[in-house]
Amino acid sequence: MKGVTTQQGRETLNRFKMEAANEVGVNLKQGYNGDLTSREAGSVGGQMVNTMCPELQYRFTRRKVSNNGHKTDITYTVELIA
Repeated sequence: MKGVTTQQGRETLNRFKMEAANEVGVNLKQGYNGDLTSREAGSVGGQMVNTMCPELQYRFTRRKVSNNGHKTDITYTVELIA
């Protein structure tokens, strides 16, 4: 928790982490949570990032026609910070 220097900051971050875990259905307990799988821990962190940094994604597909006549779909993703 680099940059969280006050007790209030630590409590706020912990509360935020608990809310994110609740949203994705992961049971967190106070203190050490070493029994979590990597997937569970990652989903909590991912939910926190999605909440802090919402991004809009636009996807569109175009046809690429190569020289020999084969068609391939190409998908572009453009991320815009909201």
